[in-house]
Amino acid sequence: MKSNVIPLPDGYTAQDIKVESSTCTGEKTIGFYDKHDKKLHYSELVRSRKDIDSFYRKYGVSPE
Repeated sequence: MKSNVIPLPDGYTAQDIKVESSTCTGEKTIGFYDKHDKKLHYSELVRSRKDIDSFYRKYGVSPE
């Protein structure tokens, strides 16, 4: 069975994963937070807790 785990992007660790919520719309996204430019990279829309769990599984890490 082939693994669907994607390697973490270069320069990021599991500790860089962050969920952000828009102050205007309340829309949530998850991605890798870059401390230097203060932005999420490789971000995806979050509609439920299932999406968050799926993001972690995609990169082979577990939520803290």
